[in-house]
Amino acid sequence: MPRPEEVALPSRRERFEDRRKEASHRDLLDQFFDHRTLLAVSRLVNQGLIDSIDFPIATGKEGGVFRATRGDEYRAVKIYRIANATFRNLPAYALDELRRETSVRNYGGLIFAWTRREHTILGRLADAKVRAPYPYGHLRNCLVMEFVGNEAGAAPRLLDAQVDDPEAVYQDLVLQIGRMVRDARLVHGDLSPYNTLLFEGRVVLIDVAQAVTVEHPQALALLERDIANFARFVGRLGFEVDPEEFLRAVGGTDLRPPPAEA
Repeated sequence: MPRPEEVALPSRRERFEDRRKEASHRDLLDQFFDHRTLLAVSRLVNQGLIDSIDFPIATGKEGGVFRATRGDEYRAVKIYRIANATFRNLPAYALDELRRETSVRNYGGLIFAWTRREHTILGRLADAKVRAPYPYGHLRNCLVMEFVGNEAGAAPRLLDAQVDDPEAVYQDLVLQIGRMVRDARLVHGDLSPYNTLLFEGRVVLIDVAQAVTVEHPQALALLERDIANFARFVGRLGFEVDPEEFLRAVGGTDLRPPPAEA
């Protein structure tokens, strides 16, 4: 059995074409893979969810996403940094949801609850046929999910992608957000071209942990903000859409309270 540190970013694998990257990989190892996280990754290997973690896809202040291998397929592993004060700056509505599972003063517990929550929400989206990474499993601060991409690499963010048909992207957004609202009964709450991927001409919704149910008091305001983000984006690409029409198309107007009787 390999040691835990040999599972994460192994240095002796043919998949690494450029050995000079090893130093940067080791730097990432120090940043993300503390002893407890290494043990969690090792357990994920023992559970058969992954064979190894290959290399980083994207990294940020709160965590990183790494490509992993399982047999002859790729998977993605999202790892939240445990020692990161910026995670304390979650929006109030997200903290309200987590308070049901753990104390906000228990920072490690907060991270683990956030990971569980993202896994659960991805499962709800899969049941509703929303195009989002399929969740395979989780442990502590590690989430194993579908890899969106191919041999050439991970799918780009919508913000960075070459969009040849903005109207088709808009129609796909209507379909996916509509399924999220109507079928999964969820509102993303932080949706924008920054956390949407474009793969083979179709959008993929990601970073869903902060999603709330449509019954949440802030659900409509959050959905309106999500819609406004995308209306501006497709508008800059040359396809103008009225945000109110966009909201109506995804079923958002159904979240509005009925007008008060005169």
